[in-house]
Amino acid sequence: MSNYDAPFGLRPSRTSISSQQQNRYRIASGYATAIFQGDLVKVVTGGGIERVTASPGTDLILGVFNGCNYTDPTTGKPTWSAYYPGGVAASDIIADVIDDPNATFEVQADAAFPVADLMGNFNIVATAGDTTSGISRVEIGVSTGATTATLPLKAIDISQDPENSDVSSANTNVIVKINNHLFSAGTAGLA
Repeated sequence: MSNYDAPFGLRPSRTSISSQQQNRYRIASGYATAIFQGDLVKVVTGGGIERVTASPGTDLILGVFNGCNYTDPTTGKPTWSAYYPGGVAASDIIADVIDDPNATFEVQADAAFPVADLMGNFNIVATAGDTTSGISRVEIGVSTGATTATLPLKAIDISQDPENSDVSSANTNVIVKINNHLFSAGTAGLA
């Protein structure tokens, strides 16, 4: 049976209390790029976070964005959103980020994902998210599989989701860990 094509970014998988840990981080006032629930984020010099693009290079990954809150600059009212729309001029933008380096996530592949590629490292395909639901459309880039340590995701298993576990058709769901996490042992600091 063919897999269902509906990218959703990274969502927590194999849940446990410790791996669901999220903490608050700042987004700089006016940061122009939208960040969707399920997008990978990184810390930048100056203390804020930003969305990770499809070519993160040597950037260390902080975790997975899980919503934000801020004072709406137009209405003056507190606002919670599943995604950060970009360009918000507010000094109190706080993001929730699942930042546990041991957390595992489920993500859809952009092609069929062979079992032989498990334990390989992969890049992401970072397309714009859905502004109605606030959900990311990030996928794991199957063709990017390599041993390269700086790639952001390590594939550890195939999903048990019966609608997206077929490894012979496109859009296989894959269980991953963040491979180059900021809080892993032996990483350099930003300052």
